[in-house]
Amino acid sequence: MSAVALNASDDVIEYLAAHEKKSMLRFITCGSVDDGKSTLIGRLLYDSKLLYDDQISALESDTKKHGTQGEKIDFALLVDGLAAEREQGITIDVAYRFFSTEKRKFIVADTPGHEQYTRNMATGASTADLAVILIDARKGVLTQTRRHSYIVSLLGIRHVVIAINKMDLADYAQTTFDRIEADYREFAKDLGFETITCIPMSALEGVNIIKKSRETPWYKGSALLPYLETIKVRGALAEKPFRLPVQWVNRPNLDFRGFSGTVASGAVRPGDEIVVLPSAKRSTVKSIVTMDGELDEAGPDMAITLTLEDEIDISRGDIICAGKAPAEQTDQFAAHLLWMSDDVLFPGRQYLMKTANRIVPVTITELKHKVNVNTLEHMSGKTLELNEVGFCNFNAAGPIAFDAYADNRRTGGFILIDRRSNATIGAGMVDFSLRRAKNVHWQDLDVNKPARAGAKHQRPCVLWFTGLSGSGKSTVANLVEKRLHDMGRHTYTLDGDNVRHGLNKDLGFKDADRVENIRRVGETARLMVDAGLIVLVSFISPFQSERRLAREMLEDGEFIEVYISTPLEVCEQRDVKGLYAKARRGEIKNFTGIDSDYEAPARAELDLDTSEIAAEAAASRIVEYLQENGYLDA
Repeated sequence: MSAVALNASDDVIEYLAAHEKKSMLRFITCGSVDDGKSTLIGRLLYDSKLLYDDQISALESDTKKHGTQGEKIDFALLVDGLAAEREQGITIDVAYRFFSTEKRKFIVADTPGHEQYTRNMATGASTADLAVILIDARKGVLTQTRRHSYIVSLLGIRHVVIAINKMDLADYAQTTFDRIEADYREFAKDLGFETITCIPMSALEGVNIIKKSRETPWYKGSALLPYLETIKVRGALAEKPFRLPVQWVNRPNLDFRGFSGTVASGAVRPGDEIVVLPSAKRSTVKSIVTMDGELDEAGPDMAITLTLEDEIDISRGDIICAGKAPAEQTDQFAAHLLWMSDDVLFPGRQYLMKTANRIVPVTITELKHKVNVNTLEHMSGKTLELNEVGFCNFNAAGPIAFDAYADNRRTGGFILIDRRSNATIGAGMVDFSLRRAKNVHWQDLDVNKPARAGAKHQRPCVLWFTGLSGSGKSTVANLVEKRLHDMGRHTYTLDGDNVRHGLNKDLGFKDADRVENIRRVGETARLMVDAGLIVLVSFISPFQSERRLAREMLEDGEFIEVYISTPLEVCEQRDVKGLYAKARRGEIKNFTGIDSDYEAPARAELDLDTSEIAAEAAASRIVEYLQENGYLDA
């Protein structure tokens, strides 16, 4: 090999080594719709000479077909790749782009500005170190500007660039720039940003993008790219305690057992003491294994397999922590929540919560307050709607390991999942464990449920009667209880109307109140089952999710769903209380079957239509079911 070839090879190796050592900055562009986010990224890539010839040719061709800038190149088309985006001239999905300069590597996320796509913006912000928030110089600070700024702050981003764009349409007036900067700084003073840098620019014309432009001689700061190349963001993850959420137990053969995952924070070395949560078992790191061999140290974002000195039980979803600084554990905590669903959030309803690699059922027990994104003031409320932010108390079905989101974004964040559709419906940031989670413990009692049930010679359960108003629920439940009482069984009936005179007298009939109504009744029924009783619950209980929540409060076989499936037209004909007539006249709001939905059970244990069989016959069927399944054995 010639000396020239060797030198060329050495140059390539040196270049690649230098490239690998460059720092990485992840940032997003966000702001209101049509503020020029996609155009800014496209111009940044174009003026930085970071596009290939074929990309430039494709851009010029696309501009002729879809461009919105006349004869000028439409730089937004570089990142607006979806057909719907090009047709409407907006950003819908998050578009990620990698690029590199001599000084730094970048990953930029172009996020949508429309309010309905706020969830996509939050997705892009969740991994970013810095946010470039665009403001149209003609419009100033808008509601969506404030919303995005608050979400950026909530998601832990501490550095923002305020790109006051389209200054060419404001004649590059310094007064316009100064007014918008003052307005924004006044709004953002309580958001906790470490740096706020305002830059006047025109993304379309390339002003103050790569270098300072003569159009703004009054501006003394840096252009955008030089600023992004030099700003220092703290390498916080490397400084945090070690966390490794276990994704996979690696067992290729009998001689090897390792625990695989991506390091969320901190560093680990062979010989370090670790503790596994939630089991709290301790051991020592034996080795750090990768595809490229064993390592002396591993840090954030590295995919590794740990082997340990001791054989301890570890499963997917556990978190391996630094022995001297483990994460907290709790089943009750407070968190900020960004609601991402068209369906309203109801406290008391059960959802699935995904943290790191673990999924647990969780209930929002209380909505403490909502946040007004315009004023940042706290507002009272019973529900959250699409794109609203609230501060809530949560109750998980089991303990979770976590760090406060302010301390560690990787182990303090979570998403909420709808149990029926599996759609992501919320993004949360854990603030702290609730004190009662540590101070309140279940008291073991010598006289327990089997002992109480044995004394009554029966198997405790809940007969949950559900159906429309007027379907015959209370009538059938009353007949069943009379027959059980005649048989010497110990029962109690919780009736929807009766409970609202006491336990639930503070609740109305809106969906949020209906959810809380059923949650309270479910908890009461559970205590009665623990007392050894056969409990008859007669409630409309219109939502499947709340009936499922009541079922899951009990042990297998203790919840018997009785669907009184009498059709709506028959219920209206009966209308014993005159409620349907009032609802049809608009005198009663949120009436189930008229202007509030009823979700019929999919797999009820018993399905009885009292328009086809008499109430006495329906009661007989229920008692027979109890006898056949051993609930009435002496």
